[in-house]
Amino acid sequence: MVSDTTSVPYAGPQTFTGNRALDLEEGLLFEIGRTEVTGVDVPEPAPFKDRLGGHARTAPLELPGLSEPEAMRHYVRLSRMNYGIDSGLFPLGSCTMKHNPRLNEKMARLPGFADVHPLQPLSTVQGALGLMGELSRYLLELTGMQAVALQPKAGAHGELCGMMAIKAAHEASGSKRHVVLVPESAHGTNPATAALIGYEVRSIPARADGTVDPEAVKAALGPEVAALMLTNPNTCGLFERDVVAIAEAVHAAGAYFYSDGANFNAILGKVRIADLGVDAMHINLHKTFSTPHGGGGPGAGPVVLSAALAPFAPVPALVATADGLALVEDQGADGAQQALGRMSAFHGQMGMFVRALSWMLSHGADGMRQASEDAVLSANYIRACLMDVMSAPFAERPAMHEALFDDAWLAGTGISTLDVAKALIDEGYHPMTVYFPLVVHGAMLIEPTESESKASLDLFIAALRDLALAAKAGDKARFLGAPYYAPRRRLDETRAARAPVLRWVKPEPIPDAAE
Repeated sequence: MVSDTTSVPYAGPQTFTGNRALDLEEGLLFEIGRTEVTGVDVPEPAPFKDRLGGHARTAPLELPGLSEPEAMRHYVRLSRMNYGIDSGLFPLGSCTMKHNPRLNEKMARLPGFADVHPLQPLSTVQGALGLMGELSRYLLELTGMQAVALQPKAGAHGELCGMMAIKAAHEASGSKRHVVLVPESAHGTNPATAALIGYEVRSIPARADGTVDPEAVKAALGPEVAALMLTNPNTCGLFERDVVAIAEAVHAAGAYFYSDGANFNAILGKVRIADLGVDAMHINLHKTFSTPHGGGGPGAGPVVLSAALAPFAPVPALVATADGLALVEDQGADGAQQALGRMSAFHGQMGMFVRALSWMLSHGADGMRQASEDAVLSANYIRACLMDVMSAPFAERPAMHEALFDDAWLAGTGISTLDVAKALIDEGYHPMTVYFPLVVHGAMLIEPTESESKASLDLFIAALRDLALAAKAGDKARFLGAPYYAPRRRLDETRAARAPVLRWVKPEPIPDAAE
C-alpha cells in the first residue's frame, strides 16, 4: 500500500522516539525484526528425501524475528491503530457493523462447539447438529421459506448459492435462460455473482424516488431472463413498496426472484419475505444476527429457498433419521436428488451458528422485532438531525436502517465527499460508506444499527454538524489535508490500487555527509 508517512503535526515538541505519549509509533516487522532472533525454538528437521525436484531454496530465507515480549508488544501496538466496533460507533452503510454480544462469544467457546471437528462420527456431534437444526428452524420461521442451506461462508457466497440453485432449476426444466436483471439500487455484489456463473447482466434503472418501477421490470422481462436480483430494502435505504407486483411479473415470465438479504436487519420480525414472492435470499449472519464482521472471516451466509427451489439446495443437507440427526452428504442420495452439488468442503461455520442462535434466543421474537425497529429509528434520527446542514436525497420517504446523503451541500466549497470522510477520521470515527450507492452523486451512507445509544448518536451527529458548518464556512484546510491525527496521513488511494507496493524492500542507507 502506497502512503504518505509524513509525521503528523502537533503542538508539542518532537520526541526522540517518535512516540507521542501513549500514541506509540511502530515499524513494520521487516524494519524492526532481526533474522537471528525468534520467539520459538524450532528443532532441526530429521533427515528426509528432497521431493522438490531441484526447486528447493538455497539462499537463506532471512525472515525477521522478534523475541516473545517484543512480538507481544509489536502486535498490541499495531492493534491500537485499528478501529473496530468495540472502539466506537462504526457508521459504514450497507455493512451493518453492530455490537457482538459477549454472551455469544461465551457460548461459542463451550466444549462441543469450539472443539468440534467436521470429520467426527455423526453420533458424537448430535448436539452440534441439533443446534444447526434449531438455527435452521428459526431462519425458516423468520422468513417463511421452505428450505435453508447453511454451508455458504459469506454473503457473496450465499448469493452464489442462491443463484446456482436458480440455474440448476432452469437446467432441470430444460430452460436455456441466460440473462439476469439487476436494478441499479441493488447490493454491489449482485451483478458480479450473476456474471460469475455465466449469466448476462442487464441493469434496471431506478426511478426518481430511488425505487424500482414494476413497469421497467416488465419491459425487461422475456423468455431469456432467468432471474431478477433485488435488494430490499435497497441500497438507498428505501423499502421497495412495489415488490409484490415485481415478484408477480417475474414469476409470470417464468423467471425466479432472488432477494439480497444484506438489509434484512431493517425488516427482521416485521416482514416475512416469502409473502413478498421471494424464491431465494441469503442472510448475512453478521449483519442481522450479530456475529463478528470483517477480518477475513470466518463468516456465514445461509440461504433460504422457496418450495420451488428447495429440491435444488446444496448438500450436505441436515435430516432427521431413526438414529438421530444426519447429514446427507452425496448428491443423488435420498432427499437430495436434484441438489446443485457442494458449496464448500464441510457443513458451514459452527462458531457463527452458535453466536447467531445465541442472539436469537436472548432476544426472542419481540426483541428481534425491536432490534429492527430501533435500527430504523436510529437511521431516521440521524437523517432528521442533519438534513438542515447536509442534503438528503429521497427525503420525502422515511429511511429504513440507513441514512443516505449526497454531496449537493458541498457545492462551491472545494471540498468533496472523500474530504469529509477523511476529516471524520480526525474526529475519532471510521468514515461512513462513500460513493455508494452509485445512483447518488457523492453518496454518504450511514448505518448506525440498533446497538448505539442516543448519547452515542448525538455525539456522532454533533461531529458531523461541526464538519458541515466548517465546510460551508470555507475551512478547506481542515478537510483537504485530513486526516492529521491518524497514525499515517492520507493515502493516495488511486495510486495504491493501480501500483500497489506488496513487498517491503530495505531502503538504501543514507551516506554520511562529507566532512
